[in-house]
Amino acid sequence: MSSIETTAGDLLDRVRLGDERALAELFSSERDRLWRMVQARLDRRLRGRVDPDDILQEAYLDATRRIAHFASEPSMSFFLWLRLIVGQTLVDVHRRHIEARMRDAGRDVSIARGVAPGASSASLAGQLVAHMTSPSHAAMRAEMEAQLGLAIDSLDPIDREVLVLRHFEELTNGEVAETLGIQVKAASIRYVRAVARLKAILVRFPGFCDDMG
Repeated sequence: MSSIETTAGDLLDRVRLGDERALAELFSSERDRLWRMVQARLDRRLRGRVDPDDILQEAYLDATRRIAHFASEPSMSFFLWLRLIVGQTLVDVHRRHIEARMRDAGRDVSIARGVAPGASSASLAGQLVAHMTSPSHAAMRAEMEAQLGLAIDSLDPIDREVLVLRHFEELTNGEVAETLGIQVKAASIRYVRAVARLKAILVRFPGFCDDMG
């Protein structure tokens, strides 16, 4: 076992004993992954008004109050426990800032291990083309976002969620399965199916199929 693995294991043991300094260190190590989650799921109407870093800070403070909960769930990975808390924080932020509940298809997925707002098709499409900043690409950006949005809307809600978890949040297939409460093989099949359907659209735009892996 490497020294890094040993250190991580020691930190987890300390977290289970209520050590907030160990929690802070492990939270910091997972911050980039959690930030990607917030970026994928933060409602577009809140961008510019709500800072993802503030959401993570709020989630961290909540985690410090709930260390005992992690200790009582020995089978749950630390990262997925943090992700659950960040998801609940996002729900609270959306409720505070947006009066009407959002009921589009992108937010109707039931997640077995916790709650997190869904990523809308518009948000996902926008992120897929976000790096198209050159003048030659600018004219086709709106058309591309619209076509991608339609493609994402056509996906089964759970397939869309698997796509978000794997491609945008960069979770492993095992983490996706645990998050959604499905078998690892089922998570893999759903991801492959979702990517195949999106690639049928992305192939019209050279260079983007490679981004889907």
